[in-house]
Amino acid sequence: MTRKSGSEKDRVFLFDTTLRDGEQSPRATMTFTEKLMVARLLAGMGIDIIEAGFPAASDGDFDAVHRIAASVRGSVICGLTTAKVDHIERCGLAIRPAAKRGQGRIHTFISTSPVHMKWKLQMSPEEVLRSVTSSILCARRFTDNVEWSAEDATRTEFDFLCRCVELAIKAGATTINLPDTVGYMVQGEYGALFRMVREAVSNSDKVTFSAHCHDDLGRAVSNSLDAVVIGGARQIECTINGIGERAGNAALEEIVASLNTRSDVFKPLWCKVDPKKLGPASRLVSRVTGLQVPRNKAIVGRSAFAHEAGIHQDGMLKNKQTYEIMTPKSVGMPKSAIVLGKHSGRHGLEHVLGELGYVFENGELDVIYARLMKLADKKKHLFDDDIVSTVEAVVGKSAKSRNRIRLVSLKVPAGTMKRHKATVVLEFSGRRKKVVGESEAGPIDAALKAVQCAVPHRARLVEFHVDKLSGGTNALAEVSVELRNKTRTVTASAV
Repeated sequence: MTRKSGSEKDRVFLFDTTLRDGEQSPRATMTFTEKLMVARLLAGMGIDIIEAGFPAASDGDFDAVHRIAASVRGSVICGLTTAKVDHIERCGLAIRPAAKRGQGRIHTFISTSPVHMKWKLQMSPEEVLRSVTSSILCARRFTDNVEWSAEDATRTEFDFLCRCVELAIKAGATTINLPDTVGYMVQGEYGALFRMVREAVSNSDKVTFSAHCHDDLGRAVSNSLDAVVIGGARQIECTINGIGERAGNAALEEIVASLNTRSDVFKPLWCKVDPKKLGPASRLVSRVTGLQVPRNKAIVGRSAFAHEAGIHQDGMLKNKQTYEIMTPKSVGMPKSAIVLGKHSGRHGLEHVLGELGYVFENGELDVIYARLMKLADKKKHLFDDDIVSTVEAVVGKSAKSRNRIRLVSLKVPAGTMKRHKATVVLEFSGRRKKVVGESEAGPIDAALKAVQCAVPHRARLVEFHVDKLSGGTNALAEVSVELRNKTRTVTASAV
């Protein structure tokens, strides 16, 4: 459980930049409506600061930040800006509705590393120092809540970085961000950088330090937590599903789950994010961006609570704590799953078959297990139909709890018509039934409605996934579907 209260000095503020840095992922652009949905969800789950966009980037980004600042309550609404005066003013206008109620922030940045100053900015160190001061003074005209970032801080000369931070604090910055812009830091380095800067800068106690890590070396989450534990930072910048530039950012769900699950290590640190909303947040962002969450993604991947190995399945069936350090429910994910494959054991198979309603005579389970493992060696996934057909080949009859249904034919015209019609012929124990389904949503929905008409059920379609297997206009595709009701999950696929 997330601790909702504690010492303010031990509170870790979570700064979500899904709508800004996350949207910079290739092909992850969101419409305003989608951004607003995500922003409301973020505020509802307890995110402290929402970076809603880069107002100077486009009129659309300005409008999105402005409208989110006007309508979303409960979180500080932040806009990102360069050190240019016109960009800062644009950002100030965008966040004004939130600033008026004391919940607006301007986040301004400038590069400080030698390689960035020379090749990107084409500015001298002294010019950068002057820009640090002037940019913050400009931002303070619009809000007292100003965050300053030293872009590429982790490749910046230490003495120069300290000079920049000291000037930023003197100019009125309230949060200092030292981003690992290119994911360069390894074990212990990032936390040590924060500690050294805080010790070297005389006025560092007047501000909150923030971590912003990219995942180029796969260390974004670990480095962010090091910044808090070792370096004394009290803000972490992150995104849902870890999306962002290049390899992405620190993943919000992993940060929150780490703080909660390993409270023995991170105590007395705490945050106010509701972990039960991590799963829904992940699914929403995946849907609106079109970026699929890897099945093995920590916390929110579909396989995060799935078990295939026989030893794991046996342990799970005896006590779930043997292989799960948190419950799926605690992070808003579906229940644990026992998945059959070539690594599965007899206990796992018996459990799955029991859920499908099968009861066996002596010795039948061993024969079924041997046949399924032989089949699993030939194909990657064992679906319910594979299991059923193997069981019936061994037992010689259908289980009492199941009626076998076979698809005879499916006809679904697809095109630009407003209403689609699907004709399905199903065979029930040798008897055929023809049904028709119609939908304005498309041919797939029409086909599913036809099947539901023939076989009424309360299951919902959890996933419909199409993977192209070859190239060209005559490409083969594998289609996978997953249906779920309160007690069972059924999956199937075909090419």
